Amino acid sequence: MEAKTKDLWVFIETNEDGSAKNVGLELLTTGRGLADKQGGKLVGIVIGSSIDSAVKSATAYGSDVVIAVDGSEYKHYTTDAYAKAIYTLVEKYGPTSILIGATNTGRDLGPRLSCRLRTGLTADCTQLAIDEESGNVAWTRPAFGGNLMATILCPDHRPQIGTVRPGVFKKGTPDEARTAEVIKEYIHVAPEEIRTELLEVIKEAAGEIVDLEGAEIIVSGGRGVGGPEGFKPIRELAEALGATVGASRAAVDAGWIAHSHQVGQTGKTVGPKIYIACGISGAIQHIAGMSSSKTIIAINKDETAPIFNVADYAVVGDLFEILPILTAEIKKLKA
Repeated sequence: MEAKTKDLWVFIETNEDGSAKNVGLELLTTGRGLADKQGGKLVGIVIGSSIDSAVKSATAYGSDVVIAVDGSEYKHYTTDAYAKAIYTLVEKYGPTSILIGATNTGRDLGPRLSCRLRTGLTADCTQLAIDEESGNVAWTRPAFGGNLMATILCPDHRPQIGTVRPGVFKKGTPDEARTAEVIKEYIHVAPEEIRTELLEVIKEAAGEIVDLEGAEIIVSGGRGVGGPEGFKPIRELAEALGATVGASRAAVDAGWIAHSHQVGQTGKTVGPKIYIACGISGAIQHIAGMSSSKTIIAINKDETAPIFNVADYAVVGDLFEILPILTAEIKKLKA
């Protein structure tokens, strides 16, 4: 498909209440610079049900144009409905590039869309730039288990599409006074075109919802916690801080904690204000998922642990001695 414009699109995921998810707003921040270098507009694509809030957010975070598709068939994500909606929009407007968050939704939608458009898709990107020679988007992602970074170009087909890990880029400062052109498109998807139906939403056991991507503070445990019971002081510290509990792949693979807590290349990519790594050695796959955190505090008995190479504050010691003291001091301050 030929590009009709030099515009760069950002797919803005929506919550059930019609508000925008963070990942799309994060991508608007980096998309601004890419769109300017491409010589086109930054366009927010908002699909959902009762999405006025998301449209306002897309405007406030930098969109020049917002294309909104509002309908009851989009209240819950389905591959068929969303792929048809974006495909229809791409056929009509012809952007040159599309950014999608590498969430569960984005990882499902991106491949389906690229296949239908007969173009390429670069998945799980952690860096974005414009190649100076060709003017193409330079998509950078981990390869070979995170042991090296590959930069990929899509020179022959349009639009260029990539999914980008949440938390890699920071949200900009919203400007509520900004205005943008809002285009409302009505794309109906008949029920028989949607091959899946959402029957029930099952939350994690005990009603615990793990929002690592939106957390401002994360306390994570690794192999050094020694077992499921080793997460007790981590949970206590997290509760005192109002933080979310994270984990390394080693702890998840050992069955000590649910996969929904996993941070890293095969888990969630996060960028909180504070990341506290407890008993985590710092394998490159884990660091790839949390290195964009604003402040990293590492606690480990091994003073040569690789995690200390990325930490802002390093504490060499036994986490089972340090965490209870830290938790008690935080409770004192709060009291």
